[in-house]
Amino acid sequence: MDNYLPRTRGNASAARDQDIRSPPRFFCAGDLSQGATRDLPQAAAHHAARVLRLTVGDAVTVFNGAGGESAACILSIGKDHVAVRVGPWRSREAEPSVRVVLLQGLSARERMDFTVQKAVELGVAEIFPVEMRRSVMRLAEERATRRVEHWQNLAIAACEQCGRNRVPEVHPVSALPEWLGAHPAAPGQRLILSTVAERRLRDLSAPQELLLLAGPEGGFAPEELEMAQGCGFTAVRLGPRVLRTETAALAALAAIQALWGDL
Repeated sequence: MDNYLPRTRGNASAARDQDIRSPPRFFCAGDLSQGATRDLPQAAAHHAARVLRLTVGDAVTVFNGAGGESAACILSIGKDHVAVRVGPWRSREAEPSVRVVLLQGLSARERMDFTVQKAVELGVAEIFPVEMRRSVMRLAEERATRRVEHWQNLAIAACEQCGRNRVPEVHPVSALPEWLGAHPAAPGQRLILSTVAERRLRDLSAPQELLLLAGPEGGFAPEELEMAQGCGFTAVRLGPRVLRTETAALAALAAIQALWGDL
């Protein structure tokens, strides 16, 4: 379009940086038709204007989570908003070939944040936070809702950073027995990470869909392992070392992508 005129930053060093780096990426829900004018969400606007210090005319990329992305340029910057004009759409995707859903035992604040962020970077499709017997963190209903919103925002930020155009959903917190009761069967392989398992990931055949269950800081209680295995979960180990909760799921996701995905 004639009025779609993105440019690089004004000074020479910024222009050289723009040549090296891709334009900043921002999630923007809703219509991204070419030529549309959209306001970035508040957090994204703050990051664009106050952290990256972008200016009018700078090139950015926007995506709405439905797949693909659009080139865009900054149209205006105000005290608390940034407006962009949407340019051409492109069908670029960064989703792995194996679809992995993470069922993660609740852990303390920073550990859970780290797990959510890095799991999204490693290609997880959905995240179910699950309260278990040995979970250190306990969340009342209102607090749990706020934490899920926080984790969903972390997932969005991770997609902006890593180049994914489909945002994984972070589901409401549930107790493990409740989750297993509500999901008695699901397509694909079901795996539970266990330090006492005999099987390893590489002993398994390549799945197209996979549900991965990882424990909290204190690990699984014996009855939880039994309950999960009774619901079709196969216990697997990640070597002879005992991994922390924020390491275990991420190590498994990286191994899954290396064995059967796109690493």
